[in-house]
Amino acid sequence: MALTNRIGIIVDSFGVGVREGLKKAKAAGADGVQIYAVSGEMDPDHLTSTDRQELKAYIASLGLEISALCGDLAGHGFQDEAANPAKIAKSKQILDLALDLGTNIVTTHIGIVPDDTQSTVYLSMQKACEELGQYAHSKGAFFAIETGPERAAHLKSFLDTMSTKGVSVNFDPANMVMVTGDDPVQGVYTLKDYIVHTHVKDGVRYREIDPRLVYGDLGFEGMDHAKIAEMASGGSGSAFAEVPLGEGGVPFGAYFRALKDIGYNGYLTIEREVGDNPQADIEQAVRYIKQF
Repeated sequence: MALTNRIGIIVDSFGVGVREGLKKAKAAGADGVQIYAVSGEMDPDHLTSTDRQELKAYIASLGLEISALCGDLAGHGFQDEAANPAKIAKSKQILDLALDLGTNIVTTHIGIVPDDTQSTVYLSMQKACEELGQYAHSKGAFFAIETGPERAAHLKSFLDTMSTKGVSVNFDPANMVMVTGDDPVQGVYTLKDYIVHTHVKDGVRYREIDPRLVYGDLGFEGMDHAKIAEMASGGSGSAFAEVPLGEGGVPFGAYFRALKDIGYNGYLTIEREVGDNPQADIEQAVRYIKQF
């Protein structure tokens, strides 16, 4: 099996800011990059039209392109109907920024999809995603939900209720291994009609854990990236840990073969949320993927 997918890197994984992260991604051998675009220097509110043109040109000057933006607003995702209007408006701003920068994909977490399809939370999420999906579809773009908070089959059943594929999937195999214990290879086949972007990371699961403790839930604390990174660092009593590629439970040979089988030709984007030397781990990840 020879992979022909381009390799991406989340620049924020380097922890050195966007411009320096872009340089490090290029030096590590990336074809493209994903960038968080929620707050700080990449907040859509902070980037004028001129800023956007300049940043796009700078990225191109490095020989890179943007695989996706990350528009994850954390908290309770789209579970809280009262908070959704502001979050939907922000998400649309992030999608507009993505299009200005040359990508049509924004990845995000939407909150855990409840089992009860008639619950208030399920219906709130469905309504918000339908609006976002229609907006993205009208622009030839995608909001890509990251896998992990629920099993693939349940996520598919939720996506199947949408009128467009403007809301699709950012497939992260490690989240499935670490939190729900779902099979990432079968998950690729289950979600094959929706996958528009992928993350490449690895993890192990030591024991079962309630996904609500990881990803938040209405009535629980909201999702917090720093908290998840701490949980995934593998300290004493941890339920799971994110580990360097090839050292965890993701069967990458079978996983990459499944992506090839479904005709996925998009990015394999490396994410590293923990570790003392993320740059070394990312460089190792690029070499690992290139073995395939």
